[in-house]
Amino acid sequence: MSRFIPFTLVFIAACALSTGATAQKSLRIKVQATTSGCPAQGSAYATRDNAMRAADDIAQRRNLDPEWVRQAIGQACYLPNVARLMLPAPTGTLKNWRVYRSRFIDPVRIGAGVRFWRANRETLARAEKEYGVPPEIIVGILGVETIYGQQMGSFRVIDALATLAFDFPAAHPRAAARSEFFKGELEQFLTLSSRTGMDPLLPRGSYAGAMGMPQFMPSSWTRYAVDFDGDGKVDLAGSAADAIGSVANYFHAFGWHPGMPATYPVSFDPATLNLDALLAPDILPTFNVAGFMAKGAVLQGDALQHQGPLALIALQNGTDGPTYVAGTENFYVITRYNWSSYYAMAVLELGQQVAAAMATGN
Repeated sequence: MSRFIPFTLVFIAACALSTGATAQKSLRIKVQATTSGCPAQGSAYATRDNAMRAADDIAQRRNLDPEWVRQAIGQACYLPNVARLMLPAPTGTLKNWRVYRSRFIDPVRIGAGVRFWRANRETLARAEKEYGVPPEIIVGILGVETIYGQQMGSFRVIDALATLAFDFPAAHPRAAARSEFFKGELEQFLTLSSRTGMDPLLPRGSYAGAMGMPQFMPSSWTRYAVDFDGDGKVDLAGSAADAIGSVANYFHAFGWHPGMPATYPVSFDPATLNLDALLAPDILPTFNVAGFMAKGAVLQGDALQHQGPLALIALQNGTDGPTYVAGTENFYVITRYNWSSYYAMAVLELGQQVAAAMATGN
C-alpha cells in the first residue's frame, strides 16, 4: 500500500484558495505549521546560501513572494538516499531485458490492469478518440509507473527536488546538466504550488520528484496535464480520468501516430548484415524499409508496407544474445516518456498482456 499523501486532498483544498499574493500569504502560515524537521542524516536548506540565492532568483523570475519561496525551499530537507539513487549502475553491470521485463509483466500488474481498464473503459475510449492513443498504451504506462496508483511514491517532493537541484551527486557523468534540470523542476513545482494554492510541503512522489498515477514531473504536469473529468481541477493522483487524459495528451504532443504499430518483428540475413550500421542511430528511427533491409534486416508481412522510418532496437540479455525488434516512430514516442528502450518495451508488452486478458475474460 502506498504511503503517498493524495494530491486529491491538496487540490480540493487548493480550489477554495485564491492565487497570487493572497494564496502565498496563506501558504506561509501552512508551511510554518506543517514543518516537522529533517531526518537525522539530512539538513534543511534554509542554512544554505546557494539555495537561498536560488529561492530569490525563482521569486524574481516567476513573480512570486520571495519570503514564501525562501520558506518553502528553506524547509526542504537534504536526502542522501535520493542522491545515491541517481548514481548509474556500477561499471560492468550487464543489462538484462528478461530480468527487467519480469519486474513489470507479472500477474499482479496484469490483473490490476484488467480491473483498471474495465472500470475506465469509456474514458479510455474517449482518450483514444480525442488524442489517437490506444487504451493499451495508456494502460501500459500507468501499470509500469505506479500499478494504477498503488505505488505513487513516499518521498516529499520538495525534498527530492531540492536534493537533486543543490546536491546532485558529482560522481554522475552528467552531474551539472542534471542539477540544472532539477533546479528547473523545483522552479516549476513552486510555480504550480503558488498557482493552485497548494502547500508545497505536502505532496509525495518518487525519489526524482515525479507525481501521481502517471508520475509526471512538475514541468510535464504544467504542460500536459488536463482536467479530463471536467471537475475544474487537475488531479493526477485521485482522478483516473485526469491521469488517462494527461498521458494521452502527452503522447499526442510528442507526435503519436494513430494506427501505427510501435514495433515489428525482425530477423537478419547473414549475407548482407551490417549490424554496426543498423545500430549506429541507436533508437532514433532513421531507415526507410528499403534501406533497413539493404543492411541485412529482414521484415515480413505488414512491416513491408510501413511508410515511416525504422530503428533497430537491441535489448541486451546479460551474457545471452540480445533481443531485437524494429522500432517505429511510435516506439520512439514512448521513449520520450522515459528515455529507455527497455521501459518502452515493458509498456508495450504490459498493455498487450492486459488487452489479451481482457479478450479472454480473465
